[in-house]
Amino acid sequence: MISTKIFYLRSIVRQKAVISSSIIRFRTITQAASAEKIQRIVNDISQLTLLDVAELNQVLKTTLKIPDAPVMAYGAGPAAGPVQPNEEEEEAPKAKVQTIFTVKLTKFDETKKIALIKEIKNIVEGMNLVQAKKFVETLPAVVRADIQKDEAEKLSSLIAAAGGICEIV
Repeated sequence: MISTKIFYLRSIVRQKAVISSSIIRFRTITQAASAEKIQRIVNDISQLTLLDVAELNQVLKTTLKIPDAPVMAYGAGPAAGPVQPNEEEEEAPKAKVQTIFTVKLTKFDETKKIALIKEIKNIVEGMNLVQAKKFVETLPAVVRADIQKDEAEKLSSLIAAAGGICEIV
């Protein structure tokens, strides 16, 4: 009984192998025929004159209903007329507007050192009094970087009120 099942399975496997090999042979035969046909067309076209190629081009366009569009180079846009520059553009190129600022402490008043240290401790996140004292004593130092203009001006006024002199960069 086991031997009959094995024999049956072997016959199924052989049939599938024969079917798959015949499909592969059929595909290679059709690919070869297709390649021969294309090669024949290429040979025929290569023997045409330029006038014949232009005529062939027109016949193919009408047969395949391809619109007569101008050929453009890769990445080229449609042709535009001459551009008249605006008077505003001629006057001056637009300057880049700075949107991100840095507040830098440059000097401080010795009489208001303690108030400045306390203010720096409040302004800079995660800083204790000892770190704030070292920060104030090692000038110039960046208080905050990459902030908006209104926030930079607010910090500058807080530091100035506490006795520090800072610049907004």
